[in-house]
Amino acid sequence: MTQRFAGTTVVITGAAGGMGLALAQRFAQEGARLILVDVDADGLRNTGSVLHGQGHTCRTHRVDLAVEAEILQFAERIGREHPRLDVLVNNAGLAYGDLAYGFGSLKQEQWLRLLSINTVAPLLLAQALRPGLARSKGVVLNISSMAGYAPATAYGVTKAALNAMTYGMAQTFAADGIRVNAIAPGLVETPAARTQLPPGTLERIHGQQLLNLHGAADDVAGLCLFLASAEGRFITCEVVSCDGGNRIRGWRG
Repeated sequence: MTQRFAGTTVVITGAAGGMGLALAQRFAQEGARLILVDVDADGLRNTGSVLHGQGHTCRTHRVDLAVEAEILQFAERIGREHPRLDVLVNNAGLAYGDLAYGFGSLKQEQWLRLLSINTVAPLLLAQALRPGLARSKGVVLNISSMAGYAPATAYGVTKAALNAMTYGMAQTFAADGIRVNAIAPGLVETPAARTQLPPGTLERIHGQQLLNLHGAADDVAGLCLFLASAEGRFITCEVVSCDGGNRIRGWRG
């Protein structure tokens, strides 16, 4: 195992399980010091236990990313304790329930909450942590979705907006040498996907991929580590797909 992130400090949101846990494990295996964030305190404790059991250390912080004051309070504390930050992974987001259907039933309050967490919080957190990221000429990675390419659900709309936000962040943060990219995963068979998606959805989406493979959280984590590493130093302002060719929206022959 390489140690590309030895001595670095990495902040990961949405770290209570699923993709966030996979990201934390991969960064930890390559030597990173982890600062893990989620609104789910029990899930965070579980992630911490898993990492400690594997011989890694981490710090966990319960933060509601829908509340700007909590974002700023967290960032102020991190700025005091960690003047230099190397990577911010904006992985937290809402993905199921009303988000997974059309637009007809959502009220303004629901829209604003979804957008605040999935789209605006990544910007607010990156802005608040910008001084530490600037000191290291660090990296911001936003976890988007293939649903953002041709959005037909509220979830897709929030991810399309996150893609646009990524471009704006990349242009603004480049003045400090900070790279900003997004990753757009396709179907990733996390525990949440298996339990929250309607029956038959996994099979239908899998059938639309060009590759007859089952996407795993580790596929996205591997891409994330590459983009965050020195190997990706000349890549910024990109939304990189990781979806087995799903965006073609065809069926394998």
